[in-house]
Amino acid sequence: MDTFSEVAANNLPASEFSSCDRAMMQRCIELARQALGKTAPNPLVGSVIVKDGEIVGEGFHPGAGQPHAEVFALRSAGEQARGATLYVNLEPCNHYGRTPPCSEAVVASGVARVVVGMVDPNPLVAGGGIAKLRQAGIEVVVGVEEEVCQRLNEGFVHRILYQRPFGILKYAMTLDGKIATFTGHSTWVTGVAARQEVHQLRVACDAVIVGGNTVRRDNPHLTSHHTTAHNPLRVVMTKTLDLPKTARLWDIQEAPTLVLTQTGANVPFQTWLRDRQVEVVELDNLTPAAAMTYLYDRGCLSVLWECGGTLSAQAIADGSVQKILAFIAPKIVGGIGSPSPVGDLGLAEMTQALTLERVSWRSIGEDCLIEGYLPLEKS
Repeated sequence: MDTFSEVAANNLPASEFSSCDRAMMQRCIELARQALGKTAPNPLVGSVIVKDGEIVGEGFHPGAGQPHAEVFALRSAGEQARGATLYVNLEPCNHYGRTPPCSEAVVASGVARVVVGMVDPNPLVAGGGIAKLRQAGIEVVVGVEEEVCQRLNEGFVHRILYQRPFGILKYAMTLDGKIATFTGHSTWVTGVAARQEVHQLRVACDAVIVGGNTVRRDNPHLTSHHTTAHNPLRVVMTKTLDLPKTARLWDIQEAPTLVLTQTGANVPFQTWLRDRQVEVVELDNLTPAAAMTYLYDRGCLSVLWECGGTLSAQAIADGSVQKILAFIAPKIVGGIGSPSPVGDLGLAEMTQALTLERVSWRSIGEDCLIEGYLPLEKS
C-alpha cells in the first residue's frame, strides 16, 4: 500500500494540472458546501463525473451514515461512468465504517481516471484508497486545488490529527481595538455586511460558544438568521449559572442550546432549564479545553468562539483556538474602561506576542476582515 508520503511524492506539480481539472474540482467544492454544518464528524465531500467533456454525474455527502459523494455521483452517471473521469475533493475511503468503502464502488464503476483534491488524513485511509484505485489500473491524479480542499475541511483535518474540534475565535472591534463602549454597549460595532458574514460562518460550524457575560450583556440569538439554513449548537459556558430567565437562548424552537456548567452549580436553575428542554451538562472542571473535549466526543468538527475577552484569552491560552477572524470597523470609541476582544494572556513583552500565520484580509462592506492562524505549539 502507498503511504501518505508516497502518495504526496507522486503528485504532479500544480502547474501541470489542466484548467478543466481545476474547474471540475472547484465544482466538487461547490457541491460539498451544500452540506455545510451537516456532516460532522464526517468531512465535506463533493464529486463530479465527466465524459467526453460533459458532466454526466454529480453528488455530495449529505451527512454521517448516508452514502458518500462518489456513490451519489456514480448513481447519477449510471452506465456513462464507464471510461469517464471521476473528480472528488477528498480521497475515496478504503475502509468499512457506517457505509462500505467508496474505492470499491469507484473500481466497480469502470471509470478510467480519478482526480483527487487531497489525501485523507485519517490513518484508516491515508493513501489506501488511492492505492486501491491504482492497483485496479485506474489513472489517479492527486493534489488538484489542494490548498482550497484543505481549507474546506480544515475542521475535519484538525479533528483527525489532534482529537479536538477546530476552534475559531471571531470578534468585531473598532479601529482602536474595542468591542464595546465603557458602558458595555456594543450594538453594532460592524455593519450589516459583516454581520451577514458571521451568520454564514455559523452555518459552517457545529457549535458556537459564549460565556455567561455575553448572555447577560448582549442577549444573543447565535443563529444563522435564515429559516432554511443550518443552525449550530448554541453553547453557554458558565461556572455560576447566574443567568437571566429572559435570555433568547432558552428558546430552542430556533436552535438547540447546551449549557456547560460546574458540577453542582445553581441546581434550581438547572432544573428550570431542563424543564424547557435546554440541555445542561455539569463538568468537574469547566475550562475551554474541557468544553472542546466534550464537544469532540459529541462529534463536532468546527467550533466558533463568540465570547468576550476573558473567555477568549482562556481559550487561546489552553489551545482551544486555532484560527482568528477579526472584523474591524473604521470607528474609534476610546476609553480606558472599554473592553478589548482578548483579555490577559500574561505576556509582558512584545516579543512574546502571538504572531498569526497565513494571514489574509478583505473588505466587507465598510469594514475589514483579517483572518489568520495561531502558530502550532512546537513539540
